[in-house]
Amino acid sequence: MKIAPKSHSKKPDYSQLSQAELVSLLLQKDASLAQRDAGIKQRDTEIKQRDTEIKQRDAYIERLEEIIRLQKVQRFAAKSEKQPFQITLFDEAELDNAIDDLIDEIPEDSLSQELAQTKQSRQRQRGFSAALNRIRREICLSDDEKAGATKTFFTKVKEELEFIPAQLNVIEVWQEKAVFESSTGEQIIGAKRPPHPLGKCVATTSLLAYIITSKYADGLPLYRLDGMLARLGHEIGRNNMANWIIRLDDVFKPLINLMREQQNLGCYIQADETRIQVLKETGKTAQSDKWMWVTRGGPPDKPSVLFDYDPTRAGHVPARLLEGFSGVLQVDGYSGYGQVCRELDITRIGCWDHARRKFVEAARGAAPQKGKGKSNKGTPPKADVAIGKIRKLYAIESKIENLNESEKYTVRQELALPVLQDLKAWLETNHPKVPKDSLTFKAIQYTLNQWESLVAYCDHGFVHISNALAENAIRPFAVGRRNWLFADSSRGANASATCYSLIETAKANGLEPSGYIQYVLDHIADANTLEKLEALLPWNMPKAD
Repeated sequence: MKIAPKSHSKKPDYSQLSQAELVSLLLQKDASLAQRDAGIKQRDTEIKQRDTEIKQRDAYIERLEEIIRLQKVQRFAAKSEKQPFQITLFDEAELDNAIDDLIDEIPEDSLSQELAQTKQSRQRQRGFSAALNRIRREICLSDDEKAGATKTFFTKVKEELEFIPAQLNVIEVWQEKAVFESSTGEQIIGAKRPPHPLGKCVATTSLLAYIITSKYADGLPLYRLDGMLARLGHEIGRNNMANWIIRLDDVFKPLINLMREQQNLGCYIQADETRIQVLKETGKTAQSDKWMWVTRGGPPDKPSVLFDYDPTRAGHVPARLLEGFSGVLQVDGYSGYGQVCRELDITRIGCWDHARRKFVEAARGAAPQKGKGKSNKGTPPKADVAIGKIRKLYAIESKIENLNESEKYTVRQELALPVLQDLKAWLETNHPKVPKDSLTFKAIQYTLNQWESLVAYCDHGFVHISNALAENAIRPFAVGRRNWLFADSSRGANASATCYSLIETAKANGLEPSGYIQYVLDHIADANTLEKLEALLPWNMPKAD
């Protein structure tokens, strides 16, 4: 027979307790329950705090992963800003039809020439440039091969492009002198020597032009250029070349100042700035940032691109560069331009390239979408949607690039403004829906903060949608900077700014930089009047026969 085990837990007997003891016992139990509830609440608070910290950590990790993905793309992937969803975000045929309808409303006599120029520019160019020198080389039959022939003739069978290697020559300058007899003795008169821009210098103007063009147009550092010239027969020394370039800065300065005055007489200037490392700058370390500024503008038929070095990025720098200018200034979102716009009453417009680039960076840094196969395109990320909407604006600009100012203004008012209104509504709707501190959030916030200046290009027919021309002008400097890395002193940085100004201004006016710089070097020593100096401006260059 099984016996049930005795229970070890006995029910407490409260029958013998007094009322006071029962009350005390109840109070103890209430205190114990309250303490347990407080512990539970504290534990819940700690759990919530821990969950918040985990969410913050996950968000921080997500931002870091976003930045890492962007850095990988920027370092290893193609540099194009095209995105996979761009084509599918809107029907470009509708845009073409809308622009064609507006163009149809423009009188044909004012548009036919523009369309003819567009058609002509799109035609494929065949053969070599007509500007190249042509040399005829004949392949002849031998006397035996043509013996008994009734006649012979030549046919052109092909064209080849020949390269003639550079060479160094030593120019011996002999000066003719005449001796005249007089009562006081002999008098000698020598032929007038052409002045050299550097006075006593062993380099001809052609060599100086070659050195400047090689470094500042082709991005060759002087040590590499010195090796190239040594292979041609003479080692010049990079210190000598650097010294010539620095000395030429004072020679070119009056011409650069005249270009600056001419540029500020125009109604439209684009400006940008980029970093430059200068090792020896008073009051600054070698590692600190210094700045190369660039402005592009001037009258439409007299464009100039001017570089200027300054160790600071303060607002007084653009105020100095734009002194006397009153018109439209196109820049990025840097606040330093606000001071000069207020002081000089300059109209400021923004750059859509900068806004679009932030969305491109956000799209490149976005995490890959899960469960997205080739057949299922899925929903594009918000950054891609924004890029597609911005792309509509660029599509409009590509269609109207050959129209005149009034026609561009009309098309922008009719087509671009509705696209801008739709884009702003989308930005305002999605701004609170994306994680803060994400690249997409920063791109949306930047665009909304700059909105007034970004849409201002529609108010003018002569301005561009972006600051691309200034960025393109500063790109050769960025390429050269990767090769020669830094400037030794502020004098070298200023000389570099002067050389870049001459080269990029020549290119903006359709001139070959080396030929223009040599022309300036050949004549600037004699340019002792304003008229002679103005003759050296690129738009006053005599046309070659």
